[in-house]
Order: sequence, then C-alpha cells, then structure tokens
Amino acid sequence: MHQTNFIVREPLLDPKQRVIGYELSWQHHDGKTPSDQELEDLVAFVAEHVCHEEHGWLLRDKLLFLDAVPEMLSTDALHCLPPERTVLTLNIRKLTDPDVRAAVQAVRVGGVGVSIRGADINLLGRNLSPYASYVEVQFAGVDVAAQARTYAAAKHAAVRMVGRPVATWADFDACAALGLDAFVGKLHLTPRPGNPVKGMNPTQSTILQLMQMVQNNDDVPKLENVLKRDPALTYKLLSYINSAGFGAARRVESLRQAIALMGYAPLYRWLVLLLATASTSGYSPVLMETAVVRGRLAELLGLTSLRGEAENLFVAGMFSLLDRLLGLPMKEVLETVPLPEEVVKALLGREGIYGPYLALAEACELNSNLVASLAASLDISPHDVNKAHLSALAWAQSVAA
Repeated sequence: MHQTNFIVREPLLDPKQRVIGYELSWQHHDGKTPSDQELEDLVAFVAEHVCHEEHGWLLRDKLLFLDAVPEMLSTDALHCLPPERTVLTLNIRKLTDPDVRAAVQAVRVGGVGVSIRGADINLLGRNLSPYASYVEVQFAGVDVAAQARTYAAAKHAAVRMVGRPVATWADFDACAALGLDAFVGKLHLTPRPGNPVKGMNPTQSTILQLMQMVQNNDDVPKLENVLKRDPALTYKLLSYINSAGFGAARRVESLRQAIALMGYAPLYRWLVLLLATASTSGYSPVLMETAVVRGRLAELLGLTSLRGEAENLFVAGMFSLLDRLLGLPMKEVLETVPLPEEVVKALLGREGIYGPYLALAEACELNSNLVASLAASLDISPHDVNKAHLSALAWAQSVAA
C-alpha cells in the first residue's frame, strides 16, 4: 500500500474561511483509482497517526472526511477514529444496494458521519436523511441564484450541505451567503480579485524587527525593549513560555528571563509563526493554517537528510505564503527580512537544496501529480511522506490551540 499511495488533502472552509476539516484521499502514483483494500488501509493508517493513546484525537476540533467504498463501512479500523469527527463520503449510486443502505444506517447509529456525493438537489433532506449527515451540492457551472431557494428549504433538514466543487471566490461567496461550508480545492491560495494590498500591521512590523535583531545576535535587553512596546506580543511570549508544551520548570514572569530561557533559534522560529498568524487580511485564517502545515511538513520531510538544516525548511515553508498573507510581492517580503541564500532560492524558484522539499510539501496540499516524482527524487518513501503529512497536520492544531 505505502509503496504506491500518497495522502493528499483538501480543506473544508466555513463561511468565514476558517478550516473546519479536511478531506484526505489516496493519490496513486500512476493515476489509478485506489482499490477497496487501499481505501480501507487509508482509514487504518490515518487512525494510527492522528489518534494518540494518551492525548486522543490530535486534530482537535477538525472534521476528517475520507473517500469511502461500502467495504469500509465495516472495517475494524473505523472504530479507532472518533465517530463525531469522522465522515465517510459515498457516491449516491452505492445506496441503490439494500445491504449498503443497512450498513450506512449502522455506522450512522454509531455516530460516524456519512456524506453523499452525486445527489439530485431535489432529494435534499427528504429521502437522504436516514442515511446522510452531509450531502455535497455542486456550485461550479450552475446558476447559483436559481438554486438558492432549494438550498434554503433544505437547510432545515437534518442533512448538512457542503459545497463542491467551489472553484471561484464568487462561488465561495454564494456558499457563504447560504451559510454553507465548502471544499475549496486550491482556491484559498488564489488572491481575491480586487483585494487591496494590505501590507504589514504594526504588530508584524515589530515581529520583523525582532527577527532581524535575533539574526544579528543583538543582546537580550535590546530585544526586551522592543517587545515591551507591544503588550500583546509580551503576553503571547510569556504565555508560551509558561505553557505545558514548553515545559519550563517554574513560572517565568520577566521578558528577559523568557528570552534567555527560550534561546535565539527557538525564539526566531516562534517569531516566524507569529508573523503569519498576526495577519489581519480578510482571507487569512485558511492561509495561516496552510502556512503552518506547509512549514512543518517541509521540515519533517528534510529531518533525516538535512538534519541541522531542517529549521530553515520550516522558515521556507512558512514564508512561502507570507506574500499572500501580507498582501506584498515576495520580492518585497524578502527585502524586509534577511534570510539565508538557500531559503531565498527555495522561495523564488523552488530551487537549491530546500526547493524540492518545499515543492513536495506544496504538492501534498494541491493533489498535484508531482507528489510521487518529487518524493522519489528526494528518496523519501510514500510511508514517510504520509507519516510526515499527518504529523504536520496534528502539529498545526497544537500550535493553534
């Protein structure tokens, strides 16, 4: 299974462009449709890597949609996933079989969600409610306004509608106006038409100044003086240092102590994360999460072969979306903060030693047919790519929490 298949993901957005879930699917290296057994294996692999014995569901509040076939409805691995967070997507044609309908009802009783693809919109909420908790509704290439009344009527049913495919911002806005969540493919990576250039807000300017100071090895009192100008930043740093995740032996009250305890390399990494999440652009929530996942995934992909340089991969992944988060051209972003030459090569042309790792991390989120060839060129097995992908998703939730 893991010699041929790669996990790719697609975000599910609510009307405010926040990521509320992901659909994970197998991408076969030669473009074939995964077999029933391979789809079952996906469930088992996902369960193994995002369900922790001690910490539970590592994806926190996210829903997980999985492409399904009827055989998956009875797979043991399904019981390893939290039912309230798990949704299996089936084509409506499968429901013509009475045995499948019975199996669907059985998993629904157990709390697992079922999403139906390919349904006639006139059936919404009537014939499907015993079998479906979600139903996909198509927005691309149809007259959305004409469908609005049908959707509005169906909104009162037990079945929740999900837009797909949603390939333009106009389609997304139509979904949002109806209160529908939407699978957006790579739309979130496309700037909205007419979006004004935002530039940096005051907090981001302070963060960039701190990043430059850290790179210049300026002394702690200088860093402390800059941090003190932004009470929100000060609060965030002290909260982070005193969190269970950081594991400080005793409570840290002073900025000077916090900076000294953290060390310059981890402080720089924390500032990179903060720079993305301090964005106030209108379409930032999904971009912020994508940047965090991409940065962590690129880092994990290079952990073995690049060892001490993996930190630079994290920076490259995070910065690769900073132009869109800030509303500035990448060239201008790179003029603002000095970065290692190899990171700049990766950002501008996916070149140099870091470029292929960044490209592979991107390919996993775009369902690109380059995933297999990029992984092969880096000598990273499908198993290791998939494990890194799920680890990055889980890590992004822990950072956001």
